[in-house]
Amino acid sequence: MGARQDMSVSVVREKHAARKSTCRHLPYAQDISGCLAGSIGPNGLSRVEMDKALSAAQEALKRLREEYHAGKAPVLSIVHRDDDLVQIRLAAQKFAAGAKDIVLFGIGGSALAPRTLRQLSRFLHGGDQSAPAFHVMDNPETPWMERFISRLDLEGLRFLVISKSGSTAETLMQCLWAIDYLQVHGLGSSLAQRMLIITEPGDARHNPLLRIAGLHGILVMDHPPDIGGRFAAFSIVGMLPASLLGLDTARLRASAARVLDLTLAEDTPPENNPPLMGAALHAGFLNAGQLKAVIMMPYTSQLSLFTAWWRQLWAESLGKQGKGPLPVSATGPLDQHSQLQLFLDGPNDKLFSIVMPETAGLGYRAPAVLADDADERLSCLGGHTIGDLTDCEQRATVESLMRKGRPVRTFRFHELNEEFLGAMFMHFMLETILTGYVLGIDPYDQPAVEFSKKITRDLLRKLPVPQL
Repeated sequence: MGARQDMSVSVVREKHAARKSTCRHLPYAQDISGCLAGSIGPNGLSRVEMDKALSAAQEALKRLREEYHAGKAPVLSIVHRDDDLVQIRLAAQKFAAGAKDIVLFGIGGSALAPRTLRQLSRFLHGGDQSAPAFHVMDNPETPWMERFISRLDLEGLRFLVISKSGSTAETLMQCLWAIDYLQVHGLGSSLAQRMLIITEPGDARHNPLLRIAGLHGILVMDHPPDIGGRFAAFSIVGMLPASLLGLDTARLRASAARVLDLTLAEDTPPENNPPLMGAALHAGFLNAGQLKAVIMMPYTSQLSLFTAWWRQLWAESLGKQGKGPLPVSATGPLDQHSQLQLFLDGPNDKLFSIVMPETAGLGYRAPAVLADDADERLSCLGGHTIGDLTDCEQRATVESLMRKGRPVRTFRFHELNEEFLGAMFMHFMLETILTGYVLGIDPYDQPAVEFSKKITRDLLRKLPVPQL
């Protein structure tokens, strides 16, 4: 890495530019100064290294901008649509009519965005008894899945099945089980009202889920064929569950569109373009050969499922050709008591992203009289709130990492809502795509996953079929 720099005028200017790596019009603020040599010493990027990485990221952005304006980036342009949202909301209302429990069957990109949206809905709306309970069965674990669903009210039970290709083995097995379950309980004639399938349109001969839907008269809604599952949060894959969960779908997309427009605009200065600067950071550390893992650590458990969504996005998009650092999820303050020891004192081969909510002054306040207690472990809490504790902990983690020379950037946000989540979805989609372009790999495919799926099918075909 670059040698430690003196705090000269150029370094001060460098740190100032890094702190401006945000836009006042976005619901989050990114600060990359903790990744620069001027702040953390020789393990940070020097000005020369950052400039080189930024140049490569700008070339990647130029490519993406051209693809977008040529209509070749549907994973992004969908956020500018609103004509489909009315239809999605109406479909959600019809499907939820009379429902008490909605069970989503899907895996990977078909489930992680809905799970993230469900977590947001629970945070915003709590236990809303007027809406159906929404369950995501993304892992076909037996017999737990069957036991759980068997305890739900049968009359109010609905199944939402999502698979882009229509050939996902886990989802097909779950769908077949659900059909059999409803038929066994005398509800086979009402499958059309109790199930909804989302899959890409096409020839049913090549899409098993379409074939099943046609056989049983189950309604099908189209999954965009040109949007992969992990990039599908703003398509019907995310927007239908969001509608079922009572979230503002228009606000989710509009916030994402603001991030997209800012990123693609040719007059946006690099320091005011968070996804561009994020891609440049990764490019810089990868070029230096010391980046083996990327850590996302929000200081709220309400974003734990968002980090799971991000982990798939990063791993499937960038883990190719022997490239791509390992994505790792953490949650603060919880993981201060588990992973932070390794983060601070283990190998210095990681880039940290600390997501910091504004919590100061919020929540229960400890008695002020404790400030005079002889035990400083108790006196430090006197007169302060739970939010004060969380705020100090997240700031202490960032400062500790910087003092240890560990590259760290921060994302600060004021409120957890549709606007923030929509912006973060788009930020990391853009950052991931741009990083992929810098690395010279296709961020949209996943050839190794398909290879594993083929082996699974081959092994299943070799199993003896019992004669019942």
